[in-house]
Amino acid sequence: MNERKTLKFNESGHLIIGGVKASDLAKKYGTPLYVMDKAHIINVCKAFDNALKSEYGDGMIAYASKAFSCKEIYRIVNSVGIGCDVVSGGELYTAQSVDFPSEKIIFHGNNKTIEELKYALECKVKYVVIDSLSEAEDLDFICQNKGIVQDVLIRVNPGVEAHTHHYIQTAKIDSKFGFAIADGSAVTAVKKVSSYKNLNLVGLHCHIGSQIFERKSFSIAVDKMTDFYKQIRDSLGLEFSVLNLGGGFGIYYTDEDKKYTVEDYTDYVVNIARELKKAIDSKGIKKPYLILEPGRSIVGEAGITLYTVGRIKEIKGIKNYLSIDGGMFDNPRFALYQAKYSVVPVDKGLEKPSKVYTLAGKCCESGDIIAEDCNLPVMTSGDIVAVLSTGAYNYSMASNYNRNRIPAVVMVEDGKDYLAVKPQTFDDVIRNDL
Repeated sequence: MNERKTLKFNESGHLIIGGVKASDLAKKYGTPLYVMDKAHIINVCKAFDNALKSEYGDGMIAYASKAFSCKEIYRIVNSVGIGCDVVSGGELYTAQSVDFPSEKIIFHGNNKTIEELKYALECKVKYVVIDSLSEAEDLDFICQNKGIVQDVLIRVNPGVEAHTHHYIQTAKIDSKFGFAIADGSAVTAVKKVSSYKNLNLVGLHCHIGSQIFERKSFSIAVDKMTDFYKQIRDSLGLEFSVLNLGGGFGIYYTDEDKKYTVEDYTDYVVNIARELKKAIDSKGIKKPYLILEPGRSIVGEAGITLYTVGRIKEIKGIKNYLSIDGGMFDNPRFALYQAKYSVVPVDKGLEKPSKVYTLAGKCCESGDIIAEDCNLPVMTSGDIVAVLSTGAYNYSMASNYNRNRIPAVVMVEDGKDYLAVKPQTFDDVIRNDL
């Protein structure tokens, strides 16, 4: 467990998050329950923002809201003055619903629909990131009909292979995202997009993957992107003013990962900023406006999920199943790509682990597992467990599989708690049925 001031066990062995006992939250709101540490979210946002300003100067941190999107997170992110990126009409609509500043919104996506592109223009987003030539053609046509010129970035694939699960590597040459430098498609895209009268090509974007700890991966990305930046200037006479280097910073899930403090997280930003400044000086290119898009690293460790233990199945000498009242409907990440998590008993922090459990969900799937090899005290039905680092991609990926209800999201801060997202009811589940 990566303990911090706002997430720790007290002297009585009770898990405390945001100054509130986790078991008290379970009693008040029921389980499964997503709990988000608001102070930690704010602290990480501010730390990233300060690091970018002090190390580089002209730039913006844009929260990658695919990690966790709801009205309250956009309010929190806006309160600290950073921007956000969105990847769908739904995320954009949610941000707009709480008056998130359009001039700080970046719109991504490899298959934006015509409706979404029109909506993005209506909302006056700052940048649309072009991911295909057909998208550029469609966007130019829409802009022409509306009589506007839209600032755009081109998503470039620099071919940096970060050492993560292949499902979350996004910069390999065979990725569904962006234009590869290696096969010449990135140059073709720049030529084509820059020819459109209603698109103002101001810069480049890349995102090399997720859950990356290796600083070298980001350094290589900076080198490759600035090389391409210079190549375009020298060969086509175009000089960009914006460079968006994405996010993908790794966080703690289990003891196989590094335990970062908020200050440690800023090393990602510091490293990128310093590498970019060196590249600017050595390659003689114009200093771009730098955008970074952390998502998981802002909300990931801020979140935990609380579950109540139900049935316990012990297969002697083979496996012990600890069944919980949640599952892949509130956290599909293990089923998708065998994501690992730490699990703790919220009221048994003083008891020594004496048994190994597999945390099993309640869905009708053999693959509905939340975590394996969980070293816990002897558990009984009715105990509450917390799965740590669930703030990113859990609520975002939640579904009504098996007609289960999506849990509530609760924010905690300074000993107080409040609902950010109401729990679904059965009426919510059937609301659109005819």
